Amino acid sequence: MIFPYLTEEKVNQFISSALNEDIGEGDYSSLGSIPEDQVSQAKLLIKDDGILAGVELAERIFKTVDPNIQVEVFKKDGSAVEIGDVGFQVTGNSRAILGAERTVLNCMQRMSGIATYTRQMSQLLKGTEAKLLDTRKTTPNFRLAEKWAVAIGGGVNHRSGLYDMVMLKDNHIDYAGSVKEAINSTVAYLEANNLDLKIEVEVRSLIELKQVIDTGKVFRVLLDNMLPSDMKQAVAMVNGSMETEASGGITEKNIRDIAETGVNYISVGALTHSYKSLDLSLKAEKTK
Repeated sequence: MIFPYLTEEKVNQFISSALNEDIGEGDYSSLGSIPEDQVSQAKLLIKDDGILAGVELAERIFKTVDPNIQVEVFKKDGSAVEIGDVGFQVTGNSRAILGAERTVLNCMQRMSGIATYTRQMSQLLKGTEAKLLDTRKTTPNFRLAEKWAVAIGGGVNHRSGLYDMVMLKDNHIDYAGSVKEAINSTVAYLEANNLDLKIEVEVRSLIELKQVIDTGKVFRVLLDNMLPSDMKQAVAMVNGSMETEASGGITEKNIRDIAETGVNYISVGALTHSYKSLDLSLKAEKTK
């Protein structure tokens, strides 16, 4: 089942675009060398330890290329895998399997790397109330798959883009003139345009946080690049009046300290821009 962040339409558009980028006018290597009606099998070979992600997407890619392709899944999305494991076996037209191969691997290698890193970071939050969030620091045209991978790894998806939640960051506040002006202007705009969107505001100091609290009308406050001691004080100042999120410079070394300040969320851009892809390959076997 597709994660709620996604829709059938978005997934289909993504697959169509990715396949068109790779196949274009035709896979002439396969068209020229392989008989039209040849049927084969191929196995997804795992060459790294980690968390597997993109299995459901891979099935959809294969089925888009050829609805008659059959996929037998051995390791589901979110499964811990080791070197030597087999993720799935695919059976069908040889040309179709090869036409989907690179798109499948490109997606799965990157998604599995993200899911693996997300799982590692999530484990460091165990025993606290903090949840791990992704960000918009994603690869253009690949955000759908990257955020899907975060969810598979145990993280929580933040906003999809600029259109489904308001986040007033430092540049918005500087351009607007102040925290208060940015918030009040945004609230007026949303009301005038009948938009029901939650507002999050980034603050760089406890002074700006006080301005957010005094102004009100905010769903979540983002504590940007604050020391854990300041974050703890910020959480006390908010006192449950809105959600709190920590962001900026968060690593494996300090995420636990930040989680223990009492923040509700911790957003980590590195989940989708500094991960290591998992090594996977599709090994073909001729069957008929």
